[in-house]
Amino acid sequence: MFGMVPFSKRFGNPVRRDDFFGIDRFFDEFFNDPFFARWGSPFKADIRETDKEWIIDAELPGVDKNNINIEVDDGYLTISVEQNEEINEERENYVRRERSYGSFRRSFFLNNVKEDDIKAVYKNGILTVTLPKAKPDNKRKIQIDVQN
Repeated sequence: MFGMVPFSKRFGNPVRRDDFFGIDRFFDEFFNDPFFARWGSPFKADIRETDKEWIIDAELPGVDKNNINIEVDDGYLTISVEQNEEINEERENYVRRERSYGSFRRSFFLNNVKEDDIKAVYKNGILTVTLPKAKPDNKRKIQIDVQN
């Protein structure tokens, strides 16, 4: 359904044959460094399957429920989050003002899902999206006669 294979770009992947000088590996390691992880890194998601549904558990700790947007468009489910935080603190001889902004999104390909029956629950920093399975299209075999 989702066409996803979890893997670590940083560890354990063989070097590609077309990556003769290690350029791709260099960029993968550089941009997957923990230094870059705090800006717009996608959230972790677990995908489970039962007989009747697919379940996505997305880790979104500290996110306000109102900042979560879930939409289905052209066969893709997209979960996006936009956080805008401002802290103003004033005390005697002390002023603290901080602002931060961040947004990230993750998309999942849908196949044989009842899009109108998708449900989402956000509790204790975990977003659980339930995607009921649709019956797959019945494919049948047809013999075609060749005409003279």
